[in-house]
Amino acid sequence: MHKLLIVGAGQGGTALLKMLSNMERMKIVAVVDERADAPGLVLARSLGIEVGTDFRPYLSSDIDVILEATGDSAAFEEILRLKQEKTVLIPGTFTAIIMKLISERDELIAALTQNQREREIMLNSTHDAIIAVNREGIVTLFNRAAERLMGIEAHAVLGTAVSERIPNTRLHIVLETGQPELNQEQILPNQTRIITNRVPVRNERGEVAGAVAIFRDITDIMALAEEVTDLKELKSMLQAIINSSDEAISVVDAKGNGLLINPAYTRITGLTHQDVIGKPATVDISEGDSMHMQVLKTKKPVRGVHMKLGPKSRDVVVNVAPVMVDGELKGSVGVIHDVSEIKRLTEELETAHRIIRTLEAKYSFEDIIGYSEPMQAALEQAQKAALTPATVLLRGESGTGKELFAHAIHNASSRKYKQFIRVNCAAISENLLESELFGYEEGAFTGAKRGGKRGLFEEASGGTIFLDEIGELSMSMQVKLLRVLQEREVVRVGGTKAVEIDVRVIAATHVNLESAISSGRFREDLYYRLHVVPIYIPPLRQRLEDIQPLAKHLVRKYNQEYGRNVEDIAAGTLQMLLAYQWPGNVRELENVLGRAMIHMKFGERVILPEHLPPLERRSVQSAALTPHLQMEQASGKTLKEAMDEAERAHILRELAAAKGNRTLAAKRLGISIRSLYYKLDKCGISDEQP
Repeated sequence: MHKLLIVGAGQGGTALLKMLSNMERMKIVAVVDERADAPGLVLARSLGIEVGTDFRPYLSSDIDVILEATGDSAAFEEILRLKQEKTVLIPGTFTAIIMKLISERDELIAALTQNQREREIMLNSTHDAIIAVNREGIVTLFNRAAERLMGIEAHAVLGTAVSERIPNTRLHIVLETGQPELNQEQILPNQTRIITNRVPVRNERGEVAGAVAIFRDITDIMALAEEVTDLKELKSMLQAIINSSDEAISVVDAKGNGLLINPAYTRITGLTHQDVIGKPATVDISEGDSMHMQVLKTKKPVRGVHMKLGPKSRDVVVNVAPVMVDGELKGSVGVIHDVSEIKRLTEELETAHRIIRTLEAKYSFEDIIGYSEPMQAALEQAQKAALTPATVLLRGESGTGKELFAHAIHNASSRKYKQFIRVNCAAISENLLESELFGYEEGAFTGAKRGGKRGLFEEASGGTIFLDEIGELSMSMQVKLLRVLQEREVVRVGGTKAVEIDVRVIAATHVNLESAISSGRFREDLYYRLHVVPIYIPPLRQRLEDIQPLAKHLVRKYNQEYGRNVEDIAAGTLQMLLAYQWPGNVRELENVLGRAMIHMKFGERVILPEHLPPLERRSVQSAALTPHLQMEQASGKTLKEAMDEAERAHILRELAAAKGNRTLAAKRLGISIRSLYYKLDKCGISDEQP
């Protein structure tokens, strides 16, 4: 047993203490340092080793070796002078060399240990079984895959002779012959079928130093081969299905680069594999946004998006869905429907419909949108009137849909298969209007056609004639029209012979005829001829509940006309539409929504307030001024306001004359009792008023 004294408990002395304290045949008598808090002293105390601040008391002891770790040459000289002759003094410089060698040794051992650990991890992680032997045929390696396939644990094999413990490896034969045995099929004792390679391991002199066998369960290989075959068949089948589809298919990866297209895609877009594969998803778009990129961003499918693709801007509708594998986005697939031919046929059909509609009424009651009570009342009156041949007078502001009602009444009548003739009395000059309505004889005036011409009343015989803006007729034309309505016959301009006609007359006006009669601008007798079945069509501001269904109908209509895909109207937009007065009624609503959709971006789906053109944003409430206040602001009245006032005053006069009897008042006014109640409500006339 060697007794040691360590002088110096700094970093070096502490390292020596750690190393020597675990060594056999070494006893550390004491650790000394002039600093009482030196780290080596703290460690020595924890190990039960005596400590001190002065080395001198220990020099007289029976010390074999003194390790000087102070780095102080004066201390070294003093120890050398005072130590016993038999005691060996090792200086700090030598100690440092020893520590460095020890450190390098530890590092090398750690590296070798790490390399060994990594080698074992790699060998044990491989799917292939590995058995290695040295020159004497002793097993030096037996990994976990070998344990699994052989059914033997490694500790039972390592260090044993391979020919005795595992005779069927043939490694002992490879050691003898030095020749490899490759791709050998073999059956193990546990009946597992394997494919194995056995090769010799040679040293730098070319001598056989060992042998290695690597083998794998052939069942896995056969299963893998079957899977590959199945995948190839599946891929071929999918490719055949995709290529035979008449629908164009486009697939992109997770970054939006083209992966696959089919022949139908090339046929529709005109783009080939070279144009698309590996290129960004936007390469084929001529109008619109990339739905592939939108799906990759949102991970949500899109359906029925109208776009234009390829150099020829083909009209298509696309459906795109994300491709998810185990919850991870791998790309997206798009199915493209060519609608250019459908669009062309639709346009041809629309053209044919327009041609046909010039010969007949366009609309039916199903085309009239109105769920409000005033509109339902008007529709009910019109449907009843359609069942009779009576003359109908459609009243209401411009743009309320009087012409739609005229068409619908004709189409619901027994005359629906006959002619429907439309005449705008305000659009034709008085000189021409007479000849257009009643016709003319040959030579009636300069430029008259040879043989004369039938008038519109004759053309409409058996059917319906719609006289729009009847309130704009001159007094002379009113007289002539009155005679036609009374006698049911016309006399052509320049002629003397009366021609009998069978015509249903529907007239329309936005003019307050009662006021026109009072001012001498309209004949009272013609008024009563026309006022057989009066139907009042309310303005849009009086049926606000119809604005939303009307707006949605118009959006669908303009989607088809403009090739858009607008889906909804924002709540804020609807509120703005409800707050507006709509002086132009439904016609103005059509204009506003049409302009809004034209100025929307192609990919936008909802009409927002900023899409609307500037509106005169007067709230509905601002129009609900009391009659007294309106009288005080007479200088600011519109023609419509003045007409409404006149109508209200006339109703009040007739009520007073009828002594409050509503039924008698309705007869005096020439309207139904239901229409009277509607007008009373519209004009704000309460039941208490006479």
